[in-house]
Amino acid sequence: MTGSSHLIIDEPAAQLGRNLTYGLLDNIGRAIVTGQFEKAVFPTEAELAKQHGVSRSVTREAVKMLTAKGLLSARPRQGTTVQPTSSWNLFDTDVLRWMLERKLSIDLLRQFNELRVAVEPEGAALAATVAGEDDLARIDAGLERMQAAEHGLDDPLEADIAFHVAILRASKNPFYIQLRDVVSTALRTSIRFTNRIKGRSADVAEHAKVRDAIAARDPDAARIAMRRIIGDVLGLIEDRQPAGE
Repeated sequence: MTGSSHLIIDEPAAQLGRNLTYGLLDNIGRAIVTGQFEKAVFPTEAELAKQHGVSRSVTREAVKMLTAKGLLSARPRQGTTVQPTSSWNLFDTDVLRWMLERKLSIDLLRQFNELRVAVEPEGAALAATVAGEDDLARIDAGLERMQAAEHGLDDPLEADIAFHVAILRASKNPFYIQLRDVVSTALRTSIRFTNRIKGRSADVAEHAKVRDAIAARDPDAARIAMRRIIGDVLGLIEDRQPAGE
């Protein structure tokens, strides 16, 4: 912290505390997910505080947050222990990000896109039925960003994500809408992976078919068009499966 202290000296104490907590959360969470504690006893709060140069209160809060994410378990007389992967909250965007960052996992990308194909086509079909003018405008804006990105005028990754998130929002289904952060987080890895294979960004024409079907209030066409996009991604992943883990 010494090298950058002048950058945050005017920051309110409460904000500084949050930054320290989230910084520690990120460090420990990434260490857990990358298996650094697989053959080691998880440190006590006092040991963590000393290792990272933070207060016990910051350490306690970070451990509490990691426990809520399913990565840790704290029990009286047993101390704090790392939980198995099956206990992790995969819908938590931090956990998903750490998992995707630790190693390019073909299996994890496939599983994520299997979730997408179960959700996004139905979200698109719902959007075709219930989307309002504001929703359609957001979908149009996402598609326009994708078109601009093809000419180097926008970020292809962010534009693609904006399009898919706009459709989830347009579904009006609160469960689908709450998946937007998960979809955004995982798409960052998935899109980079598939773009490297294809040597180009997403197929704007195929995405336009989804937009057109939603605007035409045709749920079946919207469902089919979205399924085709994700099916193409799954096909690319399956082709690369032997070269995976």
